[in-house]
Amino acid sequence: MKYTIVGMGNFGAFLAQRLTELGHEVVGVDSRPNRIEMIQDKITHAVLLDATDLQAVKNLPMKDCDVVIIAIGEDVGASIMTTAIFKQLNPKRIIGRAINQLHETVIRAIGVDEIIHPEEETAQRLAKRLELKGVLDSLEISDDYNIVEVKLPKRYIGMSLVEANIRNEFSLNILSTIKMKEKANLLGMKSLKKQVTGVIKSDYIFAEEDILLIFGMVKDIHKFLSLES
Repeated sequence: MKYTIVGMGNFGAFLAQRLTELGHEVVGVDSRPNRIEMIQDKITHAVLLDATDLQAVKNLPMKDCDVVIIAIGEDVGASIMTTAIFKQLNPKRIIGRAINQLHETVIRAIGVDEIIHPEEETAQRLAKRLELKGVLDSLEISDDYNIVEVKLPKRYIGMSLVEANIRNEFSLNILSTIKMKEKANLLGMKSLKKQVTGVIKSDYIFAEEDILLIFGMVKDIHKFLSLES
């Protein structure tokens, strides 16, 4: 996978370094020379560049980039402008870092694919989730074991837990299922919230919109994720 991460502060730099260690190609971008000097020997490419300048951004190798992550945290204005510029370049996937609720509202309106909150999600956790393609969220139990949220593969729609036989085939435990329900806040703005089903029973019938909460070894999760969706 190829990542472009804008903002080499503590969060962005650690994420860039961790993804590089996992074997991915990472382009780290920042306008501060000291930040580029600190990271340049730890990631694939470190680029000194003003990401609020459209013409400068156009010089980045975006054609083969799989994910753009706007990790700017110190300057909300720069984050918004950078997000808008990268959105113009039509990346395959763009993830934005939100500092507060208003910031999130603005970058969501620009059209990012996903929003992260550094106070809630560490760079280590995000790197693990990005590494496991198809994972919606993850909790690392150890180097070998993870708990992950994944979309239900289409092959299991309409099957019961027993019929799916996931535990025997992949050595994975289905802890529960999650459904996304639309809820309104005090201002009437609607958003999707997670609703956990509870302990799953053997006669549970999987539905198309189900998200599976799975526990198991990382290598077995990879095998499961290799199924056609």
